[in-house]
Amino acid sequence: MKSRQKTENNKTILVISDLHLGAGPLILGKKNVLEDFRYDKELIDFLHYFSNGDYESKNVELVINGDFFDLLAVPFVPFFDDDYWSEEAILYKLKVIVEAHLDVVEAMVDFVRRPNKKIVYILGNHDAELILEAPRKYFEEIFPLEVRSNFSFYLEQSGEYWPEKGVLIKHGHEYELAHHFDFKKSIITNEEGRKFFLPPWGSYYVTRVINKFKEEREYINAVRPIRNLLINGLLYDTLFTLRFMLANAFYFIMVRFISFIKSEKSFRSMLEHAKDELKLFQDYEVLTEDFIRSNQDVKVLIVGHTHNPSYSIYADGSIFINTGTWTNMYHLDFGRRNDWPILTFARIEVLGEPTHEQVKSSQHLEVMLNVWKGQTSFPYLHY
Repeated sequence: MKSRQKTENNKTILVISDLHLGAGPLILGKKNVLEDFRYDKELIDFLHYFSNGDYESKNVELVINGDFFDLLAVPFVPFFDDDYWSEEAILYKLKVIVEAHLDVVEAMVDFVRRPNKKIVYILGNHDAELILEAPRKYFEEIFPLEVRSNFSFYLEQSGEYWPEKGVLIKHGHEYELAHHFDFKKSIITNEEGRKFFLPPWGSYYVTRVINKFKEEREYINAVRPIRNLLINGLLYDTLFTLRFMLANAFYFIMVRFISFIKSEKSFRSMLEHAKDELKLFQDYEVLTEDFIRSNQDVKVLIVGHTHNPSYSIYADGSIFINTGTWTNMYHLDFGRRNDWPILTFARIEVLGEPTHEQVKSSQHLEVMLNVWKGQTSFPYLHY
């Protein structure tokens, strides 16, 4: 992290990701075990702080870097099988989420009402269904017409958003084949003119495997590393863990290999495809470090997706940040913090108008990974 220069602050960029707002703790009078977000008040305070006080007149851009709404975690919907992915179902699920977190949405509206404030929403893999127009239009129209231009969905296929020279923000699901989706090919229309989202197999996996087992063990999607979860589970929760492992193996074989064979591809291409699938298990930070090295224009890379907050400075001075999550995680690893909640966010201060040399070395940027602690005299800590 660079020391603060004695230069006027030209802009503040905030990045949050993976909040996973769901249908609320209760839905239709039943407990919702799929709801992972419990920090509405903290998020509202966060939005208020960075749009008032010292930030009231400053240029502040909030980037929501994917998986803000969790459209894969809305239970008890009256849509089944393929209809679950219809535009009508997606709109229904989004309305349920908005109503469950109405105070947060109102705080977002209030944020963009303030001078020089805007929100950019990048799609992740849990809110990928927002590529369909109807749900997206519904949410956009929540913002009054006079400030609607201060909120936008970022819909580029690459998912790569550059808020400032040298700063690249992307959700990160693009590194995993299971969660990658094509913005155009993922929208299909049937003979009746109804539109559907064609999800990647990772979305099917979440809805048909993870969500089912989460009904029995609410923590199943929140434990890292997964191998430690399985080892401990085999020792202390043997039957459940064996069922979970078998379900994963069965689903992987059925969805990936059998469907691939039916598509009449060669055996060699099937093996190559399986090799690509194994990238899921690579070190995520290794993948991103390789990306920075092969893209010289990237001085700061900010991602989310894995729910593991991290801050790294490489030998050439480039910076990698994973903004983590605002959901509770449980680490069976002594090298990781486990004092949740850890409400992490990236904060970038753009210091004045940079020269060409400053852009090349990112000297005009002050880049931090902070932990939101609420509105105190000093509302964040260094991660």
